[in-house]
Amino acid sequence: MGWFRAPGPGGGAGAEGPADPRHRVVSVLSAADGRSAGAGVVLARDHLLTCAHVVNDALGKGAFEAARPDGAVLRVRLRGPSGQVTGEARVVHWLPPRRLDGGEGPPGPGELEWAGDLAVLRFSLAEPVPAQRPAGPPVPEFRAMCVGQAVRAWHGSAHGGTFAEVRVRSCDGRVGYLDGALSGMAIGPGYSGGPLWSDADDAVVGLVAAALLPPLDPVTGRPLPYEAGHLTRRSWGIPWQRIEDELRAAGAGALLGRAEPEPDGDPAEGVLADLLVNVFPTPVSRGEFARAVAERCGLGHRTRPAAPTTEEFARVLVTEERALAALTEALRSRDPAAVESLLAAGRLSPVPRLLSPREHERLRSLLDAVPGPVAAQVPEAVRAALPMAAGLPHGTVPAGELLGRLERFTGDSRSGPSEQRVPGLLRAVEFVAVLCPAPERARLRLWADGVAARLGIPTGSLRERRADAEEWARGRARRSAPPRLLVHLGTVGADAFRLRLWCDDGTGSGPHRTDTGPDRDRTAAQAAREVLRELARLCRTDPDAGRPVVEVLVDRDGLEIPVDEWEFTEPGGLVPGVLGAEYALVVHCPELLRRNERFLSDWRHRWERLESADPLRLTGATQVREVYGMLLERRDAARVSVEVPAPVRREVVQVCLAMGVPVVLWDRAAAQDGSPAVRQVAGAPARALPEQVRSYRAKTLHKPADHTGRPVLAWADPDRALPELQLSEPTEAP
Repeated sequence: MGWFRAPGPGGGAGAEGPADPRHRVVSVLSAADGRSAGAGVVLARDHLLTCAHVVNDALGKGAFEAARPDGAVLRVRLRGPSGQVTGEARVVHWLPPRRLDGGEGPPGPGELEWAGDLAVLRFSLAEPVPAQRPAGPPVPEFRAMCVGQAVRAWHGSAHGGTFAEVRVRSCDGRVGYLDGALSGMAIGPGYSGGPLWSDADDAVVGLVAAALLPPLDPVTGRPLPYEAGHLTRRSWGIPWQRIEDELRAAGAGALLGRAEPEPDGDPAEGVLADLLVNVFPTPVSRGEFARAVAERCGLGHRTRPAAPTTEEFARVLVTEERALAALTEALRSRDPAAVESLLAAGRLSPVPRLLSPREHERLRSLLDAVPGPVAAQVPEAVRAALPMAAGLPHGTVPAGELLGRLERFTGDSRSGPSEQRVPGLLRAVEFVAVLCPAPERARLRLWADGVAARLGIPTGSLRERRADAEEWARGRARRSAPPRLLVHLGTVGADAFRLRLWCDDGTGSGPHRTDTGPDRDRTAAQAAREVLRELARLCRTDPDAGRPVVEVLVDRDGLEIPVDEWEFTEPGGLVPGVLGAEYALVVHCPELLRRNERFLSDWRHRWERLESADPLRLTGATQVREVYGMLLERRDAARVSVEVPAPVRREVVQVCLAMGVPVVLWDRAAAQDGSPAVRQVAGAPARALPEQVRSYRAKTLHKPADHTGRPVLAWADPDRALPELQLSEPTEAP
């Protein structure tokens, strides 16, 4: 790169020597004992690459476990020439081990080769690696593996004396076999996931995957005495060419370094060089801003000469993807006109990204701080912001992956022919911001203001996108609620109930009383028949409205009635009808709120934060007074999972409802502390809970041994009217 340099071992401005390749090794630590479970390699400034089976081992799972470890936090350790530092890492791309022949399932016992087995983790450090520049640890070059290469590997501990020297003996692009000499260290347990470093190429050419160990004594489990026919010091690695293909297919291409140069040169390079001559007419000014770009992008540079040539400066702007944004960030306050010319020239090249390193890192940290319930809605907000964009995600995706896609959208399809284009990412951030609580919303908007100012986007253009986002949020809140059938249930005996029904079509007109015939006692089966018949009528009336929600109105003593298990089959009928398995069924106890009216304002406050507040989980021998204190402390808590022992569960649930918690989940079948049923259901987004509970109830019918819980969901929406009956005492007639 000439004047600009990759970070050297000292990390200073004049660093020019190659970094010790051992400092590219990352230790992945076991969650059980903190010792090294394996190794990894720095892939990008804040990402590392390792084997999926190393992550599984660190978490105490089976090596070939396929489930993505969402939410798991791993400890990692990085080293520099004068020390080490520990940080945290989370999986952002997950390719579990799979059969090399393309068959279903993980590799079988005894299989020596497999595909996949890759994991990309985003890491954060409490402080920079000692003697490395603040931009992060050095990122190595990556090259294809080929037969004959002499490579070196390190144990996951990255101690200097653990290096093993081997040679690539065969490589078909999918698997590379490595043999070592009978001296020094041998690749073995703890080396997996680490880089295979080629001194000749000054690059990483693959990852250690597995060692083929000598035969073991079937009794002691120890290696048998060596014989001439035994396999010795053979291992295999995953070649870089396969890693690159698999990561690009998984959507991680943005992490794989600079784009390949155009055969005839980058079309923007010459234009940028000409502009730089005018923007920086002296070596002093050119050197000042070249050093600023190097610092922001984590590059080293020469001390002599004091500045790069304009050709060298232009070249780095089309090879380092965030260099142009970093330059315009440093230059904006001094020469706005030059920034506009540089950005226009940069659009001729496929390399430059929208955000500078600082902007990118700041947005990553802001998105990481978004509450979990809001994070689950980010894909919805992005699709609403950019409805014409193809390939946007529908499920929860890591922030880094989403940013990588959105940065490529140069416009948002909302700019007129004579207007400056507003990048799609800025519009998407505005739509995400309106879902957030006020502090996070303000921070995201300040970030968008700063990027728009650097890009020279008029304030009015960004305000239009902000207004669009607010209108979308209002419309989303006004969206028609699903139809519901309200069932007022009164208990008059062991299996005798009084029943009144109201229909609410969700259009805002409120509930309307339905005719259930003479007011008489009914058994559970007879009540189920009446409810199912009314539900069938609702479905016939408006088949496009979706299945109605059943909202059972009970007094405090009726919260444990197993209405969801009630069923009825018509005489001679073929298909049974189980209320809670066919329809989303929730309970509502207006009596508790009516008797504790001082919490009515809390009820509304909590409901407004249903999708942004973190869930509250109550476990152990929690007493009523403790619950009272916790709910007073956490006035934003809108959904509570109750997993306390049965003797106190009834009172704890009622305290939550009386204090205005609109959504409460518990398991009436759980006798002790904890409930697998509640834990399985509680991970769903708040508004998906009724359907998630219904799905679990359906599983109790066809997989009863695996689903022994009986989840109950209390749901109190203050925006939906209740029948007048509920405004009187429970014992009074309508």
